[in-house]
Amino acid sequence: MSTTSARVLSVNVGRVREFDYNGRPAKSAIWKSPVGGRIAARGVNLEGDDQADRKAHGGPDKSVYAYAIEDMRWWEEELGRSLQYGEFGENLTTEGIAVNDALVGERWEIGTAVLEVSEPRIPCWRLGVRMNDQMFPRRFTEALRPGTYLRIVVEGAVAAGDEIRIVERLDHALTVRDIFRIYTRDRDEVERLLAVPRISESWRGWAEHFLKEKGRRVGSVPPGCC
Repeated sequence: MSTTSARVLSVNVGRVREFDYNGRPAKSAIWKSPVGGRIAARGVNLEGDDQADRKAHGGPDKSVYAYAIEDMRWWEEELGRSLQYGEFGENLTTEGIAVNDALVGERWEIGTAVLEVSEPRIPCWRLGVRMNDQMFPRRFTEALRPGTYLRIVVEGAVAAGDEIRIVERLDHALTVRDIFRIYTRDRDEVERLLAVPRISESWRGWAEHFLKEKGRRVGSVPPGCC
């Protein structure tokens, strides 16, 4: 199974930066920049990349973040300005693959690595800092264009220009966009998350807790954010 027209336009990495946020010190690695050559994908990161708080923003279920150029172009129309590769904090800027409609657990072969779709990106205040707009996380949520986090299943190396081949899809219908939509607006569908193979333990735990409490003001803190 393959998607021959899909490819990586840019591989983007970034280190942790310290900055002032509302008069207090803060840090983030949301600033990503394109890099050339082949970049190793191993452990819980791409080589040269980092997260300031791996409990919330990184770890094996969120090793690599992919965002589509098609969504970036949509945002360019909305924002009235051009956007650069990596501006959403993405590690992979993709073209020709429906990132938001990817099925949880499907696997992509890129270069010599195999990556697995794990979960959507839930925006937090850091995305507002990156976009210089404190209200942007809300706009991002309303747009239902979250992009996807990926696990590293087979370590290897990736580069701009690499083809993205879908090499495995599971037999279910829950997409990355579905999870994002259910979390942000349609929580009457939370039970659907529990039927999905390869959904991350953090999301499974959140769904179980939500259902156990019958929706009584729980889950205000997502199972990890941007």
